[in-house]
Amino acid sequence: MTHVVAEPCFNCKYTDCVVVCPVECFYEGEAMLFIHPDECIDCEACVPECPPAAIFHEDNLPEQWADYKALNAEMSPECPSITERRDPMGPPIHK
Repeated sequence: MTHVVAEPCFNCKYTDCVVVCPVECFYEGEAMLFIHPDECIDCEACVPECPPAAIFHEDNLPEQWADYKALNAEMSPECPSITERRDPMGPPIHK
């Protein structure tokens, strides 16, 4: 099982979640973060740390964002790992 970063992270990219991840499974894309599904240990530490509420367990991913599961799996190996907090791109767009 894994967690998925979904649409609320797009053009927001808060990084509070990455500092609590014990396995460093977050990757930084140009406009959002991704979780590598093979590295996530399903600890849920990141979920309450996400200001725009963009992280979901794959079983609870809203239907309108179902494609983000595949997007995280596809993009995480292509992006650099992120383990330190950085300034967000902008204010949370969903809460």
